[in-house]
Amino acid sequence: MADRWVEVTATRTGGLRVQGAATFAYGVATAYRPALLARPAGLVDADGAVEPHTALVLRSMAWRDAAVGLAMLLAPQGPALTAAGAVRIASDVGDALFFGRALRGRLRRAGAVVSALGWAAVTVAGLAAGPGRRVSAGRRK
Repeated sequence: MADRWVEVTATRTGGLRVQGAATFAYGVATAYRPALLARPAGLVDADGAVEPHTALVLRSMAWRDAAVGLAMLLAPQGPALTAAGAVRIASDVGDALFFGRALRGRLRRAGAVVSALGWAAVTVAGLAAGPGRRVSAGRRK
């Protein structure tokens, strides 16, 4: 049968890899010490301690971030890296929506929204970074 070739444009990956490494490191650190996120978000008690239920939820979220960061760091260039970036964007938009509605205090809500959407924008920029070299990929039938 005839060869089918699909020409794809490869994106530059350096920025996405750095962001993935930072996301992984922050996720692991926050899973270990939820106060890294709880304190700036105002999710601590009067003594500055993180309640066990809050820590549980933040650890789960941090573990998600670590997994997404690792995927961004290790995924092969192409659809897998794009998918990892899309998951990062979706997670950040969700964080902006939920933290932006739930946190106490206008300043904390605004900070959470700006931070989350800022990270989403960095990922979008990484995915949209001008075309790199052209590569051909396909399969023979």
